[in-house]
Amino acid sequence: MSEPVIESLASESGWQRFRRDRAAVWSGWFLVSIAAVCFLSPLIAPYPYMAQDLAHSAAAPSPAHWLGTDLLGRDVLSRLLQGGMISLCVGLIATSVALAVGICYGVLAAEVGGRAEDALMRFVDIVSTLPLTLIVILCTVVFGQNMPMIFLAVGGVSWLTMARIIRNQTRELKASQFVQAAESLGQSRWGIFSRHYLPNLAGTIAVCATLTVPGVMLLEAFVSFLGLGVKAPMTSWGLMIKEGADIMEECPWLLISPSVVFALTLLSLNFLGDGLRDAFDPRSSRK
Repeated sequence: MSEPVIESLASESGWQRFRRDRAAVWSGWFLVSIAAVCFLSPLIAPYPYMAQDLAHSAAAPSPAHWLGTDLLGRDVLSRLLQGGMISLCVGLIATSVALAVGICYGVLAAEVGGRAEDALMRFVDIVSTLPLTLIVILCTVVFGQNMPMIFLAVGGVSWLTMARIIRNQTRELKASQFVQAAESLGQSRWGIFSRHYLPNLAGTIAVCATLTVPGVMLLEAFVSFLGLGVKAPMTSWGLMIKEGADIMEECPWLLISPSVVFALTLLSLNFLGDGLRDAFDPRSSRK
């Protein structure tokens, strides 16, 4: 690539590069819209998500029930919105747990250095070889199927990649001149972390968070599909997919609706993550 083009890329802000990625922008708008609709579901849902109408059980889509009803006569659209709120909460909260653990662990490993750093990263390598889905399942079986445990279990196994990335980025920052100057002026480690590390890691953290959310949501959906996640009458997209898969031949609408919305949400999250990565790391777009 010619030098003028490279200079032009360097002079642009990450936000300007992001806005040129139409797939990422439209994905962002879709995610904002679906999140707003789901979190406002108690106000805009046509029916209470637990309300049963056995006289209209397993009814096909109609003007009264746009997406049909399930075997207990519950409105699928209302349950889809409620399930979206639960799935998005799991994605956001579990990702926050993963980010908190991964950032602290990665920065700590880079700060201590030497053999301690090697030991900390070897622990990450060992845990990464374990079947993380099995760990989540065991946690829900041992400690019970409740929402806080699902948040902690899913988030507790999703921090490993974040820890590696933050550790590598922190090592580069630690060797930079402005950090060494801050150290020579006697600035505390917390001051260096809050004033130098965290602002320079913000772009990386945002990208990793966006790419972690779909993985977390997919893990929760798989656990719920096995019947070990969200418990009825509460619902999530994963639980709705499980219920629809059990009777997909008789009532295909019970499987199609949550599957399509869930797939579009995961796809949008991946497009948004790719767009943020390319915007805040212009080198990736030049390769």
